[in-house]
Amino acid sequence: MPVELFPGFASVSLPTSGGDLYARVGGLEEAPALLLLHGFPQSHLCWHPVAADLAKDFRIIALDLKGYGRSAAPTGDGGRQIYAKRTMAAEAVEFMSQLGYERFSVAGHDRGAQVAYQMALSMPQHVERLAVLDNLPVHAVWDVIDSSPGALPHWTAMAQPTPQAENALTTDVIEALVQAHTADGTLECFALEALEQYRRTWQQPQRIHAFCEDYRAGATTDREADYQDLKAGRTITCPTVIIWGAEFLGKGRETPLDCWRRTFSPEATGVEVPNGHFVTEESPRETLAALRDLMAL
Repeated sequence: MPVELFPGFASVSLPTSGGDLYARVGGLEEAPALLLLHGFPQSHLCWHPVAADLAKDFRIIALDLKGYGRSAAPTGDGGRQIYAKRTMAAEAVEFMSQLGYERFSVAGHDRGAQVAYQMALSMPQHVERLAVLDNLPVHAVWDVIDSSPGALPHWTAMAQPTPQAENALTTDVIEALVQAHTADGTLECFALEALEQYRRTWQQPQRIHAFCEDYRAGATTDREADYQDLKAGRTITCPTVIIWGAEFLGKGRETPLDCWRRTFSPEATGVEVPNGHFVTEESPRETLAALRDLMAL
């Protein structure tokens, strides 16, 4: 019998303007709500190492973003709006509203971090606290790519037009990419039950298309949204923590905290955790402590 990674959590699927979204929901019903957003190429399952502990004191909503996991994966529009992070942020807010939460905290990893910070910038009335896990503002990543050709090649490869990007994104390519982002270069940090479910989605053409649309939006609409926000002087005003892996973003030209402070979150605090990019699975104890510290503010 398969291992239940979210014991005691309900399975919830609700309609939004972008299609049905799926989440695991659990924890204390009257406690402050914490929305958890995963990244590429994962799903809500990436939160299982920390969700049960957080559920002791908070209401936890671990969501599958549009295109991922068990949520809807509609055909995209070339990265213009359907998979834009502001769009996905608005859909997540719709989902939370249907659960009865108009204001909540949000933690996002990787692509989920992009959705989370857009939520904090464009819909600050809904966000009490923000955690950004191992990612930078979209425009900052593209600045690195522009100044260092060959850096983060999957960002440019996945942003290529349909069907070029989709045809190149095979299961083997995804697995190799994931391995390259872990500190030890293996998949050992992932629970077998989670990895098996990830792999099933990596074989589904509609999900592969959604992944590429996500990155196409990052290369165009999301990047332009960042520049508009910077020009307008918008900043994140809620308590914010930046969490990153020492063996991934910790090796960059500046710390992630410095990057966020000079762009969108001048008052952010930061925590470097051991290991690589997949911080909830590679460094769950340290990541959990950082999230609990944020929720205590």
